[in-house]
Amino acid sequence: MALTREQMAQRVARELKDGYYVNLGIGIPTLVANYVPADMDVMLQSENGLLGMGEFPTESTLDADMINAGKQTVTARRGASIFDSAQSFAMIRGGHVDLTVLGAFEVDVQGNIASWMIPGKLVKGMGGAMDLVAGADNIIVTMTHASKDGESKLLAQCSLPLTGAGCIRKVLTDLAYLEIEDGAFILRETAPGVSVEEIIEKTAGKLIVPDDVKEMTF
Repeated sequence: MALTREQMAQRVARELKDGYYVNLGIGIPTLVANYVPADMDVMLQSENGLLGMGEFPTESTLDADMINAGKQTVTARRGASIFDSAQSFAMIRGGHVDLTVLGAFEVDVQGNIASWMIPGKLVKGMGGAMDLVAGADNIIVTMTHASKDGESKLLAQCSLPLTGAGCIRKVLTDLAYLEIEDGAFILRETAPGVSVEEIIEKTAGKLIVPDDVKEMTF
């Protein structure tokens, strides 16, 4: 059974470490804020100038002036700092973000990512994604394994305009957790109830299936 958006966020949260500065992209990545372990000190950063995002607001904690880079309302945790976007991008470009979590349209076996444009469709633009993939060494992409039409998003070569080249090493989909090494996707974990055969069928790029593939637990 494919992972829900919330389960995907939960799995990504396991990549967090105490003391990390983390940037969460738009979409599923933003949900990771709700699953930061209570005993872990993690500072969430937003390109528009907020370091120290908290959980998504409830009706009683909502402040319309407190937003992330995707214009979603957010909260600020104790110790948060608010500054201009120039300082925020200086953090990103300077390599001071320990983990970046991004959504994507496509990822390929060379670690290329396409996440900002589908020709012929109206899009908001690149945003901070190009800076994030250029300034971060530790990036995890989270997305559905295939499109609504059943077409694989894990490809031999991206077909859409690239956001970054050779920068992705970890991919979490609704079916699996994979790493990218030496021109191939390496299957590390399957979603509960999802067969290896289904993952093979829905992965267009070269896929290596080791003997020690684990099933995720929640």
